[in-house]
Formats: sequence, structure tokens, C-alpha cells
Amino acid sequence: MQLHQHSMSETMSKRYFQEIDNINQYVGVEEFFNIESKLIFEIYHLEHVKAKKSLHELIDILSIRFGKQVIKAVRQYFTILTSLIARKMLDNQVPTKKAFAFNIACQDMIENQMKDAEFLQFADDLIDFFIYFIADRKQPTFRHQTVNKVIMYINDELESDLTVENIANNFQISTSHLSRIFKEHVGITLVEYLNIRRVEESQYYLRHTNKSITSISNQFHFCNQSYFTRIFKKYTGVTPKHFRDELHYDFYRFEMNESSATTI
Repeated sequence: MQLHQHSMSETMSKRYFQEIDNINQYVGVEEFFNIESKLIFEIYHLEHVKAKKSLHELIDILSIRFGKQVIKAVRQYFTILTSLIARKMLDNQVPTKKAFAFNIACQDMIENQMKDAEFLQFADDLIDFFIYFIADRKQPTFRHQTVNKVIMYINDELESDLTVENIANNFQISTSHLSRIFKEHVGITLVEYLNIRRVEESQYYLRHTNKSITSISNQFHFCNQSYFTRIFKKYTGVTPKHFRDELHYDFYRFEMNESSATTI
């Protein structure tokens, strides 16, 4: 057993020094980790365009290093990058189950959805998914702290059967008071916001999983598929089926701003 361990260690050591020699042959490799640090910063600051550019720069470096094996190398790097983002999420107080589910979802996308011929487009999609998830975890900055807490609670419990009543009970306030302060600060009703968040989240299941539309509708507690289709089209402009089948449709995202009608 000890002999085997020694042999393995020796083999790994030789491979390490061989790789060091190889890396010195490639221009730009020394910049890889600097670009990676910049990429993570850009993702966490929701800079879509810059993050995509940085990831493409990293792919270019991998292409130089791995040549014909670049697809395999890129697939492996996407896995590493996903783990880095998931751990940074934990550092930023994302619930463990959310970070773990995020990691698993990304791994599934990389293994089953990434087509070799479209790996650059997949890289852009992966950045969009990272930023989408992180944007949901950004602490809202409305001037009413209960509203901020309600938004974060909804993000964490979106796949539960949330209602205005059970949210109000969770925060030990009346439904009328909760509805009033939410509309005053966010500019839409709490019921509308719940529907918007369910639509936003459902887009990723439609685009990146094989789950049926009925199953996705049930997952987000729409009363039936017909109602899900109507609400989905209201905000995205297309039906769930069209969104799934036609990949050129952009992801809908609601921009939250402090309502001009807000009173303090």
C-alpha cells in the first residue's frame, strides 16, 4: 500500500513538473488567474458583457494550451468555475441548500446541455445563469426593512406555496399592512411580485431541463397550466412552449426600483 502511494505521488510529481515546462511555452497563461479573478468580480457585480468577454479570454488561453482537446478542457473548467461561484455564494450568506442546488443544476447543464459545436454560446448562457442567480441574492435596498426581508424570504422559499397570508404570518404583521407597504415601496402588489418571480424562475426550468410544462407549473404552485401560460405570456410576451422551443427569446427580468410614490 505504501509502495503504491509512493508510486502515485512520484507520478503526480513528475506530471506536475512536466506541465510546468509545457505551460511556459504558451503566451498568456500567466494571466489566467488574474483574468479569472476579474471574471468573478464581474459576475458578482452583475456585469454581463464584461464577464462574457473575460470568460472568452479564458477559453482562448485554454484553446492555446489544449488544442484539439479544448472542448474537454472547457467543460472541466466550467465545472471548476461553478464550484468557485457556489463557494463564494456561501461566503455571502446564501443558504447552504440554495448554493448546493445551484451547483448541481450547473453541473447538470454542463454535462447534459452543453453541445460541443455551441460551447461558446453555452459559455454566455452560463454567465447569464450565474448572474441571474446572484442578482436574486443581492440584498434589496428599499427604505423599509420589512419589504427587504420579505423579498429575500420569497427568493429563498419561492418553490413553497407562498401566499400573502402566510408571508404576513411569518413576519407577524397583518396582510393589509404588508400589502400596503409592499405596494408603496416596490410599486407593484405582492401578488404580482410573487407571479413575476415564479415566471422568472420557471424560465430556467423551461430552457434547461426536460421537465414538462405541467410539472413546472405545479412546481411553482400555479393553480393549473392554463393559468401559468397566461401569466407567463403576460410578462414575457410568449407562451412557455414558445419560450422553450425558440431559443432566441431573451429571459425576462423585472427591474426593482424604489417606487416614486413611496412615503417614509
